[in-house]
Amino acid sequence: MSARVLEKVYDPREAEARWYAFWLEQGYFRADERPAAEPFSIVIPPPNVTGFLHIGHALNNTLQDILARYHRMTGRSVLWLPGTDHAGIATQNVVEKELAREGRTRQELGREAFVERVWAWRRQYGGIIIGQLKKLGASCDWSRERFTMDEGLSAAVREVFVRLYEEGLIYRGDYVINWCPRCHTALSDLEVEYEATQGKLYHVRYPLEGGGEVVVATTRPESMLGDTAVAVHPDDPRYQPLLGRMAVLPLVGRRIPVVADRAVDQEFGTGAVKVTPAHDLADFEIGLRHGLDRVTVVGEDGRMTEAAPAAYRGQDRFACRQAVVRDLEAQGLLLKVEPYAHSVGTCYRCRTIIEPTLSKQWFVRTQPLAGPAIEAVRRGDTVFVPKMWEHTYFDWMEKIRDWCISRQIWWGHRIPAWYCDRCGEITVAREAPAACRACGGGALRQDEDVLDTWFSSALWPFSTLGWPRLTRDLERFYPTSVLVTSFDIIFFWVARMMMMGLKFIGRVPFRRVYIHALVRDPLGQKMSKSKGNVIDPLEVIDRYGTDALRFTLAALAAQGRDIRLSDERIAGYRNFVNKLWNAARFTLMNLGPTFQGAPAGGLAGLSREDPALGLADRWILSRLQRVAQEAEARLQEFRFNDAALALYQFVWHELCDWYLEAVKPDLAPDAEPARRRCRQAVLHRVLEAVTRLLHPFMPFVTEEIWQALPHEGASVMVAPYPQADPTWVDEEAEAEWGVVMEVIRAIRNVRAELDVPPAARIEVAARVRDPAVLQRLQAERATILLLARLSALTLGPDARRPPESAVAVARGVELYLSLRGVIDAEEEARRLARELAKVARELDLAGAKLANADFLGKAPPEVVEKEQEKVAQLKEKAEQLQGGLRLLDEMRGSR
Repeated sequence: MSARVLEKVYDPREAEARWYAFWLEQGYFRADERPAAEPFSIVIPPPNVTGFLHIGHALNNTLQDILARYHRMTGRSVLWLPGTDHAGIATQNVVEKELAREGRTRQELGREAFVERVWAWRRQYGGIIIGQLKKLGASCDWSRERFTMDEGLSAAVREVFVRLYEEGLIYRGDYVINWCPRCHTALSDLEVEYEATQGKLYHVRYPLEGGGEVVVATTRPESMLGDTAVAVHPDDPRYQPLLGRMAVLPLVGRRIPVVADRAVDQEFGTGAVKVTPAHDLADFEIGLRHGLDRVTVVGEDGRMTEAAPAAYRGQDRFACRQAVVRDLEAQGLLLKVEPYAHSVGTCYRCRTIIEPTLSKQWFVRTQPLAGPAIEAVRRGDTVFVPKMWEHTYFDWMEKIRDWCISRQIWWGHRIPAWYCDRCGEITVAREAPAACRACGGGALRQDEDVLDTWFSSALWPFSTLGWPRLTRDLERFYPTSVLVTSFDIIFFWVARMMMMGLKFIGRVPFRRVYIHALVRDPLGQKMSKSKGNVIDPLEVIDRYGTDALRFTLAALAAQGRDIRLSDERIAGYRNFVNKLWNAARFTLMNLGPTFQGAPAGGLAGLSREDPALGLADRWILSRLQRVAQEAEARLQEFRFNDAALALYQFVWHELCDWYLEAVKPDLAPDAEPARRRCRQAVLHRVLEAVTRLLHPFMPFVTEEIWQALPHEGASVMVAPYPQADPTWVDEEAEAEWGVVMEVIRAIRNVRAELDVPPAARIEVAARVRDPAVLQRLQAERATILLLARLSALTLGPDARRPPESAVAVARGVELYLSLRGVIDAEEEARRLARELAKVARELDLAGAKLANADFLGKAPPEVVEKEQEKVAQLKEKAEQLQGGLRLLDEMRGSR
């Protein structure tokens, strides 16, 4: 096909909708397009069905899409499997709020009707984030979209539960769990978020039978109503005489023993602690060791139970705290109260302070599962990138506790366990049993609880591929090639997928785990609605286009470093999209309607020996091979930012700033035909390759440009990814053109430093002693005149310095810029001096701030870092101004 001219301005909205629809229609996202090809597979971290696209999603899915598009272009059969998570607590909360607006509760509806209401909500609203991912350009195989409660995944969940139960790896028992009084459900340790709080430490006298007292310190006086012992460390000499004695629990009158236990921290409070086995995990374990009673005084609703003294029953736990403190003080039992900074656990969903509560729950024994998962990473079966996250993984897995998997809500996978009303036996089964397995009775009732959302998510890499059936997809795409996720769900999800994959498939679920950074605001702060610093990716897309957002995120995604995102950075990469567009327009206008191009990777019959092939041509083609090699190598290493920046550097600074400018004269209609044909072929070759190199990062604009170029094939998306051709690497051309660029750059720098008007054409004399360099510069005289904006260029070993000239040196070449009549040296010196004085004042102020110990001690690290950057920029500017003044001094000295 022949070239067509692009519109003057790129319209991302129109192009994005059109090309995404085209890709879908053509079926390019489907994994079965290349059944014989080597597989590459990724499972999407399933976003909550309640979710909306946020900037973290945008980063995570952009990186996955870059990998999917890149590997698809290398000829692999790519499965990027999408889906959503049912998000038990979050989704139930959303629907309960809807009911509340109608004046109803889920209890009034009943379980069956409520669950149907949630399904209806999911059908109406649950796909919003999927549509938003498509707007981001995600090339998932949507024909395989899964949901953690679809029929296939539900079967997998029941199969896993039953097998683990039959092997003794799932059990039901009493345990202190994290309870949310607002959501009315248990939470795993990972679902509790800790907030630094300035609380109080209450020192309470516990009278001893036979006289005396022991003072304990607590942050939760209301829980003392459930105390069943006082504990001290066995090696603490202060309390040796008290061991074996009985204390009398204040306000209750219950006799409780003083016991010795090594779990006690002698440095906390008084070294003596109250033991409340029903409301603290550490106390629960002390209670097991000493056979203590368990008294539950705070109920599931956060109010005091019947087990509390009558005066406190029914009170909210925090109101009870105040009442207990008043009563202790009135009885002379409150020794003192002091400020105490500590961390308080809150529900990750509603931010309610959790209540440790004794409860009968379902648990997974994790230690037998964690061992193989640890060894798999140690062997290198799964590799974390960056590698430092392996230490985080090991640390948690080696200290892992049993996983509480039951949740007291209605939306989710109901636990497949049935209780017999006749004999009390539990029957666990894949399908609802007709009779009790122990006594044969038919009076069975299913457990009311559902499974933790993360239980079904832990099966995601294999349940989505059809397990427990042994499907072709499971055989072909498991283990998956890479998991792309953030560090904050290594424990929630990555570790649990490792345990379940090894247990049920016998192989790791993924070969690589790429852990990306967090996206923060320009000051390095975490984004939050309360701070007002949230960046909405959909708003960004509307303003700048999808490609600009995607390229920004990729360019900033350095391994091990958080991303500082700002409008200015996105606008900068939107300019890059426009730069590419304008380069394409220039190329297409100069190819003309009769240019037919060549197959991808070809050069229309050109060879390195072609006499029409100039130095700039050889240089840009050599640089193209270098950047193709660099981009591919960095993508293989998950160094997305290095690949993006290498392409940015090549397109903006090498192709646009140098090559396009250098070859403009040879593209004119009256240019010598052979040279013109050669420049057209090189331009076409380079731009066509650039669209393919950039496609994984910027899919829409590259498709629009590629389709306008002469090409073979239906889409850049399925065109081959450019491979570096070593026969076109030309070190000699790179070195020689490098000399030309340095000479031009040196002239440009002097012009900039002395504020020479851009339109002013100046004369330059260049003293060149190296014959080879002289020959090269003479050959490229026309290019230097054009790009350095010169009216005349004198080259030679004996070139003289003219009066009132500035001097620059590049690669041993002395350059004399004649500026007589071009600038007023005296006025320019005064201007630079004024600007230098201003910079010096700013530098003094900034330097004084950084020398201030109070500022360094109190200011957030990101503020200090910003001030340091400011100082560095001011110093650089001062050096430039001083360089300009030196040039002027030399110039005046040459009169």
